[in-house]
Amino acid sequence: MTKRFLAAAAFVLLSSTVSATDIGATFETACPFGDCAAGMSLSYLGEFVIPTGHMENGVEFGGISGLDFDAATGHYLAISDDRSERGPARFYELDVDVDASGLKGVSVVKQVTLKDKNGEPFTARTVDPESIRLGKDGIYWGSEGDGKALLPPFVRVASPDGSFVREFKLPEGFAPTADKSTGIRDNLAFEDLAVAPSGDVFVGVEAALYQDGPNPSLTSGSLSRIVRYDGPTGEPKAEYVYLVSPIPQAATKADGGNDNGMSEILALDDHRLLAVERSYAQGFGNNIKIMMMDLTDATDVSAIASLAKNDQRVVPVRKSQVLDLRAIGLVPDNIEAMSLGKAKDGADVLILGSDNNFSAGQKTQFYAFKVLRRPQQ
Repeated sequence: MTKRFLAAAAFVLLSSTVSATDIGATFETACPFGDCAAGMSLSYLGEFVIPTGHMENGVEFGGISGLDFDAATGHYLAISDDRSERGPARFYELDVDVDASGLKGVSVVKQVTLKDKNGEPFTARTVDPESIRLGKDGIYWGSEGDGKALLPPFVRVASPDGSFVREFKLPEGFAPTADKSTGIRDNLAFEDLAVAPSGDVFVGVEAALYQDGPNPSLTSGSLSRIVRYDGPTGEPKAEYVYLVSPIPQAATKADGGNDNGMSEILALDDHRLLAVERSYAQGFGNNIKIMMMDLTDATDVSAIASLAKNDQRVVPVRKSQVLDLRAIGLVPDNIEAMSLGKAKDGADVLILGSDNNFSAGQKTQFYAFKVLRRPQQ
């Protein structure tokens, strides 16, 4: 038996496809923002779970925080947010077995080590990989940085073997600061990465920079910035405001915490994107909502140093809910990955994946939806 078949067999034995939602159930958002040309319709194809503790090549599998489809291979690239603590910082090539009958399996085809600028694997806690996309000249991937250690976030381009190619320019105001007056919040930085058909690259922070206002609360949202880059040069072109919704669920555990943030974005075209709003409440679990946003007419705020102290008129990106996973009967884990791709029968699919935080109380979870309709230009 080949290694790939063995991996697939292990996944099948250790996984479940039980869901409260029937295969083929359809969910439609006919006219988001009142724009019927932006309508989207999805049909549920199932769930597949890889339990925490599964090993691949002697390294624990998990931490899946980004996902993208490679049309050349028919496989998916998935990045792990392991900070080179359980194994070297890495991404995987995955085979996702899904067709009209449902999502039947996910198996590892290959594991690739990411390299630093010196061509070496990253040392422990010097990187926090959170997102991955295929670009025109390589594999684009993002690190969240480390606010406590004052490590700035970054977006880099890697070759297929994980080697460093180039780095995008970090805009002013994003680097962490010791006094927390400006810059990213720890663990709330570059979570989101999308590549548009034009080649433009979008990078979003999970919640507001320090100078832009507070984190979300149960009664108010948070002003997250999305940076628009010129893909070929890595130079910033614009910044937009995405209003992260208030936390939708209070903790049910006494003195428990809760949060909400934008954990992934995905380009549908050059101005419409999907966003994952991922919240957690202790004692309750996760709420996952898929939003569609439209950048048309949104204000470029790249010249505004602080949104909290700004007196200019700012138009945020428009957003409209496409899907609430809890509302349709699913029990989502920590969804941080999202990709459009192709099923085995050639159908367009939307795949979601979760970061299990390498926790025994969580799991690596994949959901699949057939795309029946998507926005028209």
